[in-house]
Amino acid sequence: MSVSRCGWVKLSDPVYVAYHDEEWGKPLHDDRSLFELFSLETQSAGLSWLTVLKKREGYREGFEGFDLSKVALYTDADIDRILERGVVIKSRPKIKAIISNAKAFLEIQQEFGSLDNYFWGKVGGNRIINNVPYYREAACTSDISDTITKELKKRGFKFIGTTTIYAFMQACGMIDDHENSCWCKKP
Repeated sequence: MSVSRCGWVKLSDPVYVAYHDEEWGKPLHDDRSLFELFSLETQSAGLSWLTVLKKREGYREGFEGFDLSKVALYTDADIDRILERGVVIKSRPKIKAIISNAKAFLEIQQEFGSLDNYFWGKVGGNRIINNVPYYREAACTSDISDTITKELKKRGFKFIGTTTIYAFMQACGMIDDHENSCWCKKP
């Protein structure tokens, strides 16, 4: 039996299909998972999301399961270790951004109690469910992603922009942009 999925899913790639079916757009509230997803989104700048997904396990290993308090303490030696293993995208600035962003996320946790409180507070704790007849017609930014981007940039976050933040919001379920005909679309 065939199910209808969003048009952006590469059906020939099981990694992409599993990501779409099991993760993308599902509400995520765990701080470690939010940090991981946010970090991966920053890595996709200029690359396909599938490239990042295929290196996800390498990122998990290199960044100790995205333990925020550990990553915030990383040094140049840790950056060298991660890059030398060759299991992540080989960009020193992008790796440094994850570490810098971890430090800034610790401040957000202190101020808001959790990353979950910070991000989901931007949508009043409720998902935004958009009308998406065809994925190419879906938005790639919003007033909320603009606001979050400005706030995070003031806090020193790196490798972010409103499109990256919007993609993160879609990925962690703050926004449901599944196509209307997709089996994952929530009413």
